[in-house]
Amino acid sequence: MLVRRQSMFSKKYSNMDLPVTEKQLEIYAEGKEHIQDVFPDLNADQREFIKTGITPAEWLELFGI
Repeated sequence: MLVRRQSMFSKKYSNMDLPVTEKQLEIYAEGKEHIQDVFPDLNADQREFIKTGITPAEWLELFGI
């Protein structure tokens, strides 16, 4: 599923194709479940994108990590 998020740092919008469902996104948006529990098959970069909108490239640019 193509997920669109706005970076909390740059305010730029980015898309990432992720193996998630609309239902999972809804559950996470409710704020009652931990992101790793809702999306157990995603890696840390993918979960960070859902949570903050920060892409791996932007993370590297910002923090050098």
